[in-house]
Amino acid sequence: MTGFPLIIIFILAIVLMIVMISKLKVHPFISIMCVSLVLGLVAGIPIVDVTLEDGTTKAGIATVIGQGFSGTFTSIGIVIILGALIGALLEKTGAALKLADIVIKIVGKRHPVLAMELMGWIVSIPVFCDSGFVILNPIRKALVKRTASSSVAMTVGLAAGLFTSHVFIPPTPGPIAAANTLGIGDNLLLVMGVGLICSIFPLIAAYAYAKLIGKTIKAKDEFDITQATKSYEELVAEYGKLPSSFMALSPIIIPIILMALSSIVSMAKIAGTSADICKFLGTPIIALSIGTVFAVLQLASSNRINEFYDICNDTLKTAGPILFITAAGGVLGKVIASSDMVNYISIHAGALSTMGIFFPFFLSAILKSAQGSSTVALTTTAGIVGPLLTALGFTTPIQITLVCMAIGAGAMTVSHANDSYFWVVTNFGGMTPERGYKSWTVASLLMGVASIVEIAILSLFL
Repeated sequence: MTGFPLIIIFILAIVLMIVMISKLKVHPFISIMCVSLVLGLVAGIPIVDVTLEDGTTKAGIATVIGQGFSGTFTSIGIVIILGALIGALLEKTGAALKLADIVIKIVGKRHPVLAMELMGWIVSIPVFCDSGFVILNPIRKALVKRTASSSVAMTVGLAAGLFTSHVFIPPTPGPIAAANTLGIGDNLLLVMGVGLICSIFPLIAAYAYAKLIGKTIKAKDEFDITQATKSYEELVAEYGKLPSSFMALSPIIIPIILMALSSIVSMAKIAGTSADICKFLGTPIIALSIGTVFAVLQLASSNRINEFYDICNDTLKTAGPILFITAAGGVLGKVIASSDMVNYISIHAGALSTMGIFFPFFLSAILKSAQGSSTVALTTTAGIVGPLLTALGFTTPIQITLVCMAIGAGAMTVSHANDSYFWVVTNFGGMTPERGYKSWTVASLLMGVASIVEIAILSLFL
């Protein structure tokens, strides 16, 4: 099946998956895998690998499922495990509570959601949003205890901050690739500057919605004010003495610095042995491994190194379900990418080209919702829109930069079950998939709309 009927089938498949998870209580892993298999077969993916006339091989449905599953493990599997381990170690040593105190001293106890949102926005400029959420989640959890704030509001705020800079601000790969494809790769400072400005509306929209939805949806780690205060004071007494600020920050800030240096070296196209070392140390897996070493040193300094084996064991039990559900989301995305849907959307993009600045937004949003990856939506849309820039009337560097921003706005609209980030946010945020849809998916929709509104306003003056 191809063409528009396939898009209808895709929409029905997503609805079915939501019903299976939320109403029929089928486990998300089983639901996503079943829907992916059926959708792949309906979309015409062959049941076995097929050799075409030109000598190339078209992957069968089993191969596609395997590639989608393993691809997710390759990109984020070890990151999730190491991030969860760092979080567990920070909690055991009292470092998470120390981090919460540091954040409260900077922004005050009244604005923890805003603190998490801005923290995520800054961190995700050099770091992938998936990795950033895993790294910062221990601080979020500690702040929930420390301030008695809504866990869901904190989760949405953190996820939104990370997501915004992920699609708008280089040196994350998506915006860089889109800028290069659109012909403004030499103007990355301009792209970064406009990306900073275009972050304002989505951050405000996400913050407002986070505060609102936090009043109606609860997560697993919710506390009322009395319990939070009591729990915090008791925990501090148990630890006796919390780690120093540097030791508490080191497992988080050092990986961020290493990844940031790697991004800077790559963006500046620096070559040589020193550059290669920076790139190696800045690889998320290596950077988080170094962060884990610092977390283990904290455990040793508190004379609790004998607990390390049990902490590792418990972490793997916790991270396991997250890994498999996230990988299942990768399978769904791979099935969509292997079907004819993206190609059909690309061929018929001309029908949308009369919409001006809204054209790249809607095209990117369609691709994002269809296949899950923001980076794929950014790069694919840029490839489609690039040849049409002159016809659409976008000729100056600032106008083309706004097109890049519109593509980024679409690339955040919307995050749902075929997006690995959705499962990272919901699982680490202690939410069921149904609550994840009501909170994070809706938030990503509002952020996308707020973004394109701001970009449209800017396009009137720039």
